[in-house]
Amino acid sequence: MSENKVPFTAGRVSKFVCEAGKAASFLWDTESTGLGLKASAGGSKVYVLQSRLESGASVRLTIGSTKAWTLGAARDEARRLQVLIDSGNDPRQEKRDRIAEAEAKRAEADAKRIELERIAAPAMEAWQKYIEARAPRWSQSHLGDHATVSKEGGEHRTQGRRPGESDKTLPGILRPLLALPLEQIDADRVRVWLQDESAKRPTHTRLAFGLLRAFLNWCSDRPEYRDQARTDACITRMARDELPKKSTKDDCLQREQLPAWFAAVRQIQNPVIAAYLQTALLTGARREEVASIRWEDVDFQWKALTIKDKVEGERTIPLTPYVASLLAALPRRNEWVFSSPTAASGRLQEPRIMHNKALTAAGLPALSIHGLRRSFGTLAEWVECPAGVSAQIMGHKPSATAEKHYRVRPLDLLRQWHTKIEGWILDQAGIEQPAEDRGHGLRVVNAV
Repeated sequence: MSENKVPFTAGRVSKFVCEAGKAASFLWDTESTGLGLKASAGGSKVYVLQSRLESGASVRLTIGSTKAWTLGAARDEARRLQVLIDSGNDPRQEKRDRIAEAEAKRAEADAKRIELERIAAPAMEAWQKYIEARAPRWSQSHLGDHATVSKEGGEHRTQGRRPGESDKTLPGILRPLLALPLEQIDADRVRVWLQDESAKRPTHTRLAFGLLRAFLNWCSDRPEYRDQARTDACITRMARDELPKKSTKDDCLQREQLPAWFAAVRQIQNPVIAAYLQTALLTGARREEVASIRWEDVDFQWKALTIKDKVEGERTIPLTPYVASLLAALPRRNEWVFSSPTAASGRLQEPRIMHNKALTAAGLPALSIHGLRRSFGTLAEWVECPAGVSAQIMGHKPSATAEKHYRVRPLDLLRQWHTKIEGWILDQAGIEQPAEDRGHGLRVVNAV
């Protein structure tokens, strides 16, 4: 080291360069023991400390670049490191400990930041991921329920607004809870929510409660949400305590109510809704099964109607004379039989409003769309139709072994009974049933 040992000055430090042909050259300071200057062939220069540990091992430590360290600061650091060495400590270990401590503090800060972000993140983010993960296994109706209960609201309302109500749609029933951080959806909050909502809309609250419980259970199985989800937030006892007892629906048209019902429904100005309601009653199909009928599902020639069954996937039922005449008179605007020029989907979405107005005009009690399906099953008994036949037409799942395995009724046999049921209902309503052969060769004029 002595051959290149000089008193360091700022000028000497600045002018020192690596010798030609060498990878690095060193210059040592006479005023600070062990302090050196290393110049590399690439042009960089750093201060270093050369010393010996207590064990006798030689050690060379880098202090830092001459661009960042002044000569005075480098000498101070060299003395500090030498004190450590003289005390029996290895400065390299001291540096590793310092770096480890800094990394630990940084990791702790990152963990706190992530925790704060996790706490602040609304449950809606997990809800959207839940829907994405489960949607392939759900029906369109079930998927629609999730969209309805979590919608943001604030959209312009085009229909169904009562006097004094806002022209903007309201947020979904679960929206206030989903706006909270996931871990804040606990039993206390859910109980308050249940008490408030069940007083206004108990049936919808019961549905939303079930959807929320399934969502929280899903979160509890996911590692990213497991620590946040409160699975005890929706215990069964809470629903039993806070929700009114679930009653069995029994709304159904009576035989003597048929004339008034048909008269009021046939006076509805919208022919699509009028046809939809009558078709729902005369087929016994579910609300969405009727609404989702496409023109390709209607076979006027062979008098058959294919319905997207929510249980079996698809079923074919007879196209009875009166229903055939109803469908044949509808405009063909698009692929949907019960089309709508204003709905985004292109098909009828909400028939209840006009139906309720018709019921009021006829002086009839409240009757849901599903009540029309219930009415078909009940009225079919008047013609002594076998229960298995009406169940097959309606798409009820077979309940007995004989029905599951030994009753495969052809369409002609179903048609015999279905036509009889339709004829009896129309007769009670004072409406003449079209002749069966009118179903053949029906022509529909496309809407302009």
